[in-house]
Amino acid sequence: MPVVDFADARTNADPFPIFERLRREDPVHYSQPMKSWIVTRYDDVKTIAMNNAEVSANRLAPFFAAAPEQRSGYTNLMTYLGHWMVFRDPPDHTRLRRLFTKAFTSRSVESITPNIEDIVSMLLDDMEMKARDNGGVSDWIADFAYPLPASVIMDLLGVPREDLKHVKVWSDEIALFIGIARASEDKYRRAEAGARAMADYFRGIVAQRTAEPRDDLISQMVVARDEKEAMTADEVIATCILLLFAGHETTTNMLGNGLYHAFRFPGEMERLRADPGLAEATIEEWLRYDGPSGALARVVASDVEFGGKLLKKGQRVLAFTNAANRDGAVFSDPDKMDFSRAPNPHMAFGHGIHFCLGAPLARLEGQIAVRQLVERFPRIRRADDSDLAWHDSVILRGLKALPVRID
Repeated sequence: MPVVDFADARTNADPFPIFERLRREDPVHYSQPMKSWIVTRYDDVKTIAMNNAEVSANRLAPFFAAAPEQRSGYTNLMTYLGHWMVFRDPPDHTRLRRLFTKAFTSRSVESITPNIEDIVSMLLDDMEMKARDNGGVSDWIADFAYPLPASVIMDLLGVPREDLKHVKVWSDEIALFIGIARASEDKYRRAEAGARAMADYFRGIVAQRTAEPRDDLISQMVVARDEKEAMTADEVIATCILLLFAGHETTTNMLGNGLYHAFRFPGEMERLRADPGLAEATIEEWLRYDGPSGALARVVASDVEFGGKLLKKGQRVLAFTNAANRDGAVFSDPDKMDFSRAPNPHMAFGHGIHFCLGAPLARLEGQIAVRQLVERFPRIRRADDSDLAWHDSVILRGLKALPVRID
């Protein structure tokens, strides 16, 4: 059996050969270095996502319980990330998701289409200007894939876009903890500092919206606090952090990973250039091929037999959606990127009660971005063939940079 450890830069850069072998030989595999069960087959990953009784989404509680002497040093991580609905089981998850859904409706997403189009156009202008000053080269991640979703979610929340530079620093620190970084030192202290700074930032804005509500998501959550079973003040702050964090981290990765791999399939890029109407299917294929969230992290709530193995209470389970999305039992020619793949039942947004509420927004941002990109820069390509660096993360799958050349 291969040694599965994302602390190995080679595994982190390309885990798919290992995933393929595990699907064949040991689909429910225990990784000693990662101290986790690794699940790789599509049907098994789907089962883990649906099993909220024996496999819990609340992976933070066991972590904090195992280090009681350090709890005082993780106050903000415990207080605010502990309120994230993605780490809660029913009935708390049900209550928070219901309240959040009221503020984040499909209508509110559709209404911001013109704003997304304007932001995309503006960022492509910026890319062109930066490329002119840099020999025709721009960084797709820093200049587009990050600021697009971050700007959109900040507009929805009603916070100033000029604060992006601060938000990026705080979010990167929190990502070390949420993403289960394997090689970064002092990740818990850094994540606590990021959570504290983000909480202080939103605490001030929540206070402002409490005094003077506006037409934004934060005001909607504040107003909803007066309703029965509504969010507490800490839950509102926690949800703001979750929205800003999840609202840009995954979409950034989707755009970065997708374009990176699309360059490896020039025939598909040519099809897209000839028919920008393929944008919707293209984004679905980008999500499937190397999705922005590599795995679902769960904790075994009670001993359970699964895949012929005994999973014991307290053990961690990593159900790799990116492995499931390359399962040949579900997807034909799974290692080929196909912009007209149909059907495409990928699990990039999860499955079951924890299915990503932001999926419609991420899809809309991606589709608008892809259409404008190929119309504006039809000959966009990688700037060089050098090796690229991936973020140190098991959960959040994304490139640190992607230099591109535009003509």
